[in-house]
Amino acid sequence: MPNDEIYCGPAPDLLSLPWRWNFDPVLLAALTLLSFSLYRHGSDWPRRNYAAAAVVVLLVAFVSPLCALASALFSARVLHHILLVAIAAPLLVLALGRLPWRPRAPHIAFAVHALLFWLWHSPVAYHFALSSYAAYWLMQLSLLGSAMWLWMIALDPRTSAGNACAVLFGTVLQMGMLAALLTFSRNPLYDVHLTTTAAFGVTPLEDQQLAGVLMWVPAAGPYLVAMLWRIRTLLSQNSLDRPAS
Repeated sequence: MPNDEIYCGPAPDLLSLPWRWNFDPVLLAALTLLSFSLYRHGSDWPRRNYAAAAVVVLLVAFVSPLCALASALFSARVLHHILLVAIAAPLLVLALGRLPWRPRAPHIAFAVHALLFWLWHSPVAYHFALSSYAAYWLMQLSLLGSAMWLWMIALDPRTSAGNACAVLFGTVLQMGMLAALLTFSRNPLYDVHLTTTAAFGVTPLEDQQLAGVLMWVPAAGPYLVAMLWRIRTLLSQNSLDRPAS
């Protein structure tokens, strides 16, 4: 696969990385439109702050040199995906606020997101995602969209705390299982990175193991925080509903 087909271009080295910003005009126009839409949609400052934070995360993921670094390191690609599904997605959901309709089917949302997450991190699908710009954006948007569906359910107060915690904890578990496969594999699984990691002083296997650690530990943080928030909210409601003795 020619490197120039990868979105954000060929794999950089340490010297060129700081200058590898992505100023794709279509991307910048889309992010500008998203920023304007979220700002107009937000009726209060907390929601506008969530919107601003979400756009910053998307800028880091797609405009900063992280995008180019992901062409060289699988661990950078995993970090990129963590930013999308575990940080940008909940921030976008919080920026949208309470929806007029109630998000349903938590088990289906969980299954779809888990399936897509495993699919796009399988070697065959991953290789396909880097074969063209269209395939790349199919991967990114499907991951972000399915994550937003899951977070809409998890963060909506109308979803029971049990269902919310179930989808959040299930997501942590399925990501941990994939992370374990990456971390403890004896061989590098992604051929596209066999010749791109040496410039950063790591072997392809070490890069893959680092990706597994990132997916295992830091990625779980936002989901666990959300679970604690839902449990705390439930306990607070129960204490208010309890009649005074």
